[in-house]
Amino acid sequence: MDKNIIVTGASRGIGYQTALELAQQKHTVIAIARSTERLEKLAAERTEGTIIPLPADLTSQEDIKNIEQQLATMDGIHGLINNAGAVQRKAFMDTDMEDWQKLVDINLYAIVSLTQAIKPHMPAGSHIVNISSMSGFQGSSKFPGLSVYGASKAAVIGLSEVLSTEFAEDDIAVNCLCLGAVQTEMLEEAFPGFEAPVSAQQIGQYVANFVLSSHHFYNGKVLPVALNNPE
Repeated sequence: MDKNIIVTGASRGIGYQTALELAQQKHTVIAIARSTERLEKLAAERTEGTIIPLPADLTSQEDIKNIEQQLATMDGIHGLINNAGAVQRKAFMDTDMEDWQKLVDINLYAIVSLTQAIKPHMPAGSHIVNISSMSGFQGSSKFPGLSVYGASKAAVIGLSEVLSTEFAEDDIAVNCLCLGAVQTEMLEEAFPGFEAPVSAQQIGQYVANFVLSSHHFYNGKVLPVALNNPE
């Protein structure tokens, strides 16, 4: 069955490649990001399936309501990949509350708002995949300067575990992928010159296949996706 799947942060990196892979498998992708231009480029690149560009700022409640209204006419949402996120590398003592608010808004509260809006449109058997990071995974090696990022991503892990129990009664699975270093623009911004062991395309293919089938085997799982311990 062809599925309707939302991918946030779809304008670049992992989200972009995930959307392309899902479309290649002939599904309908609702691609959400702030950049209209990049979303249009994404839609033009696909050769199979359907990609619907939906520009939105997920920290805006008005945009969240607009997303819900536009999706109300669709025949259900079968997958939600909460991939949108931001990173900041700054020493803890140099961060202020504005830094904390900005990243928590994007990395956590946006997931909360969108999931609350979309969940009523998800039929039984649907799958929510939250993208976290090894920076928030307990026991992994940590890097200085990622206190805000790591804390917000750890919160995504906790949220995912709780939602998996709450949504189980509606037969909606919730899993969380903690990604290690992936070669993306975001990684380059935080760690200039660092070469990650895997590409955005490789991880995009993994995430696409995960949302399509892994809920038959997992629910409430927090899975590290990394070739080594550090993020």
